[in-house]
Amino acid sequence: MSPTVPTETAGTAILFATIKNLDTPYILAPVVHTAATLTKHKLIIVLFSRFFNVKHEGLTFPETLAISHTARSSWSDVQKLLTYVYVQATKAAQEMGKVLMDIDILLKGLNDDHLEADLESLVSELGVEVVFRISGDSIATPLPPSIGALRTAYLPAGGHPLSSGSYSMLSQPPSQSITPVLSRTHTAKSGDDVTTPSSVEKPPFYPVVALGGTFDHLHPGHKILLSMGAWIASEKLIVGVTSSTLLTKKPNAHLVEPLEVRMQNVRDFLNRFKKGLELYIVELNDVYGPTGWDPNVQALVVSRETISGAKEIATHRAAKNFPPLELFVIDVISATNHNLDHEDAGWLKDMKLSSTFIRAWIAERDAKEKAQLEEAESLLVEGEKN
Repeated sequence: MSPTVPTETAGTAILFATIKNLDTPYILAPVVHTAATLTKHKLIIVLFSRFFNVKHEGLTFPETLAISHTARSSWSDVQKLLTYVYVQATKAAQEMGKVLMDIDILLKGLNDDHLEADLESLVSELGVEVVFRISGDSIATPLPPSIGALRTAYLPAGGHPLSSGSYSMLSQPPSQSITPVLSRTHTAKSGDDVTTPSSVEKPPFYPVVALGGTFDHLHPGHKILLSMGAWIASEKLIVGVTSSTLLTKKPNAHLVEPLEVRMQNVRDFLNRFKKGLELYIVELNDVYGPTGWDPNVQALVVSRETISGAKEIATHRAAKNFPPLELFVIDVISATNHNLDHEDAGWLKDMKLSSTFIRAWIAERDAKEKAQLEEAESLLVEGEKN
């Protein structure tokens, strides 16, 4: 049966796409742009790849296709992939004035026994209304029957983004399929993308991983950090969320979300990104958090801007004779990083992927609404006098 082509924008939508290699997916840019343009409130982008296959204890062929989660090259490749797709979606949303639009990117392998049930639950819980697919992209894993019952729009890969908020220009799926090409990118040129205390070969995962942040108005920058922490953790992820008392000097501090809201948003996202991972989400009152007293943490994920804090943690743990932490650095969201296109780097430089930008936008929006309300009330009073 031919898919139903919607005629208007959707509140919540999901985009499915297969990743054939780990190079920057420029071919997805117009697809992501269109999906973000035609979605009002929440867009979930699910990227399928053999490289994300689940590694069990066996040595089956699908498992051999999975990449290492901790090797320098794959660490760099995955965070570049997430950053590129998040930037394309966020730019499109902000161009439409949808600064508060919620965007998730999920990475899924093709051999996950729980994938179909997880997608079924995701679509149901979020109330997905529209499914976006790429013309010719035959996803090599079963999708839940409920997804087939939803309105489906097929988007041409590598075409031009739609300029209007309508599905009317979307085509039906063609008969030809995209030819799969399996390849991997080269190791990142930057020698300090990942800093480790030794040259010993890394394990495929770390049982317990820690990271921290403010996570105010959870945005793609936060989600890249959280995703990469979950990406290398096999059992437990510790997330320190900065106490509200430490954020009083932030610009537009009155718009910082309450601690409970920020913690719940972190939990909800991580449960979507890696269901089944144990989460320990705590209030952060100092730079150390649980890494300062828990010797059973093996790895720490930080952004380039917070490496100084990681050094303090290392000194603190050394003084307590705790094992050193493997340090993984998120670098691609830096506006000066060479991994980003010039246009994307400039966009990030304007702080459009930050809580500061979001709070400033909300403050400006609220001020305009207040001014308009006061003007309307003033005109009403004048009219009553006359």
